[in-house]
Amino acid sequence: MRKLNVAVVGLGRLGMVHAYNVAWQIPNARLSAVCTHNQPGIDYARDQLGNPRLYDDYQQLLADPDIDAVVIVTSSDKHCAQAAAALDAGKHVFTEKPLGVDVESCRQVAAAVARHPDRTFMIGFMRRYDVSYAYAMDKIRSGAIGKPYLVKATALDPDAQAAEFIKYTKHSAGIFLDLGIHDLDLMRWYLGSEISEVYAAGATFKHPEFHQLGDDETAVATMRFANGALGQMHIGRTAPHGYHVETEIVGTEGTIRVSAIPAKNRAELFTAAGELTECVEGFQQRFADSYLAEVREFVDCALTGRQPEVTVQDGLRSVEAALACKQAWQTGKPVQL
Repeated sequence: MRKLNVAVVGLGRLGMVHAYNVAWQIPNARLSAVCTHNQPGIDYARDQLGNPRLYDDYQQLLADPDIDAVVIVTSSDKHCAQAAAALDAGKHVFTEKPLGVDVESCRQVAAAVARHPDRTFMIGFMRRYDVSYAYAMDKIRSGAIGKPYLVKATALDPDAQAAEFIKYTKHSAGIFLDLGIHDLDLMRWYLGSEISEVYAAGATFKHPEFHQLGDDETAVATMRFANGALGQMHIGRTAPHGYHVETEIVGTEGTIRVSAIPAKNRAELFTAAGELTECVEGFQQRFADSYLAEVREFVDCALTGRQPEVTVQDGLRSVEAALACKQAWQTGKPVQL
């Protein structure tokens, strides 16, 4: 079996997930190298990943002729430059979301993708590869709910991890790019249209550190699409019950709800205190199969010379929408796209 030699760049919490999947879960991929600066990542590579080649210099990694593809899992502000450099070095590229933190850098990546049509490029919108979200799209395409005209989305990180999110906020591009980007992509996907206008607002009640860092712990946005459809988004960092991702697609002939209860499994506990359904604790648990499926698709595309359904334009348009939400949140005024 022909195998794709893959390097994973960045071994934080999600980088470790991707690296493990490449090393042990995807038969036609080989984890050839990793690039990381942190000691926990180095230790993880040696202990859990079969001891791939270690790089601490990204340019040296790109110069390695044995590496066919890179999976970029670094901070959001590095994605664009690293993706463009990898494409120009002749590598296939998978990059985590968001594509970038500003529109011009995202356009430069789009130009690099256009320069190298023989290279596979993919962005990590993993919810498209979740069984339930993919099922919802199949139903929409089959006409099961008629014409979809409204998507209501909720994405809440667990309050138990708030301290970690506060630390990350110092280096992130804000809640809309970091957390809302998935819902913006799903809305575009399900409604088959681009966002034309947004209004957004935010609030902080529990952890003032978010506001002190120029962000908010909770945000909402309302969107109008070019085809007249609507979107509503609620995102936050302080869910007391765990990790909560929920999506509702409303059509002229029916409605689809995905994960109305963010259950860990299908078991229900009945005691004197009542009925209890345990919730998932984090994104790694909820979307474990999706993270594997999306990189498996990337590897298959690279080996067969095709492009995945999710494109660089999906990354660009979602960033444009997220930045418009951020501007609306900052100014308190609607923003046209």
